[in-house]
Amino acid sequence: MSNSTPPPAADAPFRSVEITEEHAGWRLDAWLAARFSTWSRASIQKAIKRGEVQTDRRSVKASMRLEGGDVLRIYTKGYAPDGPPPPFPPVLYEDDRLIVILKPPGLLAHPAGDKFAYAVIGLAKTARPDHRVDLCHRLDRDTSGVMVLSKDIDANTFVKTHLRERTVELSKVYLALVRGEVEWDQREVVAPIGDRLDTEIRLRRGVTEDGLFARTTFSVEQRLGEHTLVSCVLHTGRTHQIRVHLEHVGHPIVGDRVYGQPDRVFLEYNQQGVTPYVRKMAGFPRQCLHAWRLKLPHPDGGTLNLEAPLPDDMRSIVEGRVPVWP
Repeated sequence: MSNSTPPPAADAPFRSVEITEEHAGWRLDAWLAARFSTWSRASIQKAIKRGEVQTDRRSVKASMRLEGGDVLRIYTKGYAPDGPPPPFPPVLYEDDRLIVILKPPGLLAHPAGDKFAYAVIGLAKTARPDHRVDLCHRLDRDTSGVMVLSKDIDANTFVKTHLRERTVELSKVYLALVRGEVEWDQREVVAPIGDRLDTEIRLRRGVTEDGLFARTTFSVEQRLGEHTLVSCVLHTGRTHQIRVHLEHVGHPIVGDRVYGQPDRVFLEYNQQGVTPYVRKMAGFPRQCLHAWRLKLPHPDGGTLNLEAPLPDDMRSIVEGRVPVWP
């Protein structure tokens, strides 16, 4: 390929994308434009000429017809990583069927959107290349704690079924740091969750008359003056259920930029990042929600009782230390 611009260095970070049989026969530039909605076809063609899209199978050009099984390496800034990957999260439990990790806050479970970000699933596939690794469930980017991945498709189906149907063998408990000193010791909240119409934030949910049945049990673990540490037992699995129910009872989660806040907090964060206003209102870099305990039947029989220790940032508040907001 004649090109005055040198191709990326051999050790340059890249994004790996596999082509499925469904997209066999597509032109390379057309497929990339369809896959990455913010990447124009003209920019893609220039990136290909610069050698920023490569594959081991054959030389690359914009008109190349894709084949199922092709693995593309993308080096273009923004669509590729800008540095080395973070370490694989600490393993809480592992056998031939499952991996259970302690997901740190700030790490995506699965890539979302066009721009590259390291995620649990990619790190897991790299760490365990001899297995078919899949997510059994997801946690929000800001949420830390117990996360289960499978090593084969049957194990994945088994775990997902129990999580979806919330069988009697299953128990999920979270820890949340909430605003204010909670007066009750335990409280069951049964309140339907649906779409909110009084907000500019499309992802925001709320307690609504026509919402889906939702039930959560909250228990006070520790009172900390202006904050309270509560455990949260999920009996149903609605979107943002813990966050919605805690807002509903007047104790939103510390650091939550969506619930218990004016719309402006989330909108300004999305558009401008961490401004002084966002910092003042949120009070913490992330929502203080942690997947603490999970009781789960194992695909080969028996029951796993899993627990993830509280991460350092939440523990700093519990221990009365000043949390660090980078």
